[in-house]
Amino acid sequence: MFQKSKESLDQQLSSLMELAGELALRLDKEGEILCASKRATAMLVADRPLVGMSLFELVQAPDRHAIEAALRQSVLSLQLTRVSVRLVTPTTALWFELQMLAYETAAGIEILLAGRDISSQQKTEERLRHMATHDELTNLPNRTLLADRLRMTIAQSRRTNIGFSVITLDLDGFKKVNDALGHTVGDALLRIAASRLRLTLRDVDTLARVGGDEFVAVLPGAVDEIEIHNVARRMISAMQLPFEINGNSLYVSTSIGAAVYPIHGDSDVKLLAHADTAMYRAKETGKARCIIYNEATFNQIEHDVPMEAAMFEAVRNGEFLLHYQPIVDADTRQILGFEALMRWMRPGIGLVSPNQFIPMAEDNGLINLLGAWVLKSACVQLKQFEEAAGRQLYVSVNVSPRQFRNDQFLEMVDEALAYAGLEGHQLLLEITEGILMSDPEHAEALLMKIASRGVRIAIDDFGTGYSSLIYLKRFPIAALKIDRAFIKDLPDSIKDVAICNVILSLASHLSLLTVAEGVENEQQLEFLSAQGCSLIQGFHTGHPMMPAALIDILKADAVALQN
Repeated sequence: MFQKSKESLDQQLSSLMELAGELALRLDKEGEILCASKRATAMLVADRPLVGMSLFELVQAPDRHAIEAALRQSVLSLQLTRVSVRLVTPTTALWFELQMLAYETAAGIEILLAGRDISSQQKTEERLRHMATHDELTNLPNRTLLADRLRMTIAQSRRTNIGFSVITLDLDGFKKVNDALGHTVGDALLRIAASRLRLTLRDVDTLARVGGDEFVAVLPGAVDEIEIHNVARRMISAMQLPFEINGNSLYVSTSIGAAVYPIHGDSDVKLLAHADTAMYRAKETGKARCIIYNEATFNQIEHDVPMEAAMFEAVRNGEFLLHYQPIVDADTRQILGFEALMRWMRPGIGLVSPNQFIPMAEDNGLINLLGAWVLKSACVQLKQFEEAAGRQLYVSVNVSPRQFRNDQFLEMVDEALAYAGLEGHQLLLEITEGILMSDPEHAEALLMKIASRGVRIAIDDFGTGYSSLIYLKRFPIAALKIDRAFIKDLPDSIKDVAICNVILSLASHLSLLTVAEGVENEQQLEFLSAQGCSLIQGFHTGHPMMPAALIDILKADAVALQN
């Protein structure tokens, strides 16, 4: 009699389960399926029975802990328990909200489980969460998610004692694109830029767009300056490729600032602020470059104010002067030209390092006045050197980023040449790679005008910047100055030998002069000469000197040649 009522109860439960909705199961307390509705079977397995299977087999691995915990809670409490998990179906995984109710039977505890498909609702919620944490235009993390990632990275760094770096960057020249061609083109450029930047980073790195053309990258474990500069170099190179949008070839560059945890800050706010400070310093000093925050040099306000005042006094008092370093033929060792180097002889202190006063002059605009003076003075001085040597020479003058952007710069060049009575080819202007790529259109137009006067253009510190080789094709470049970083370990360093050979070969094929900087011994000179380097500059062939000392040397050389 009891058995008949038990069968009747099972039939009633089965009938109720068919009415229970999309998913209905009876389980034992271990999660084994005792009974399943037809709809549940069709949805979850289709071609085999569910009875005898474990519920856990149907749940995706990441959610199994949650379903196990919910089942235990249901058995212990005998109360309704809810949980949302992904169940595996023959075609895909679907989100289900499951309700479980445990009850006692003669055979022990059983659980009734009913579920409904919430995949659409889950997708909507995920989309809303994504929208709240990601930039709509580029699909990169936004400022909100960036803050969370930064806090998590800081917490991990504290546990592991392994630092990380924060990089901030924005696009130089983006506003011009946006203003000239509209926001549709600007948005397209930003999407391409985001995609390129993402490819320069590792999977563990975070790249976020925090507004406008500003991006931030978080690099776990990256604390070495070389590593940071390598990442920055990849980013800058990626941005300097042309952006082909709606038939337009658009060019922008990027300026980058970096801060390292915990050296430059122990919170997300400090790290971002210091990286921003470094980025703006990069923009002010030429763009298309990376600067790493340095508290010692970025926070010297109490020293900068009196030094800045002293600089203006120095201009009035004539405390600035020029030294000249000989540039010689690599084969004959004959002096062919000079680089004019600005110096500041401060009364009571002595010579002030150019590393101190040049950036300050760039910031306060004094560089335009000093630069015009250097141009004119160097050209006039060259005439005196030529009189002593009895032959034609040339002078090389550095041009700062702010000078190059000055509307009167071309007039300054014309005035200096006319005043000294020089031919254009006797003046060589040294510019950095960053100047070229910060505003390529302006650079190209101005350099073409300069070259039309016969004045030659040299790329200073070649190989240490971040620009692509496209500028060697695009701009009227006459010479490459090989940075001393690649010279100092010659000829013993295999890598430096390889780099110098590549630069010299490239220059030879493009008919460019090469000037090796920082040559300090005979072995370096002989190697460079043998590899086809045109000109040599460094302590081995001549220190920077006052004009009078050089005039004596030139006169002595002239006499020796006559004899």
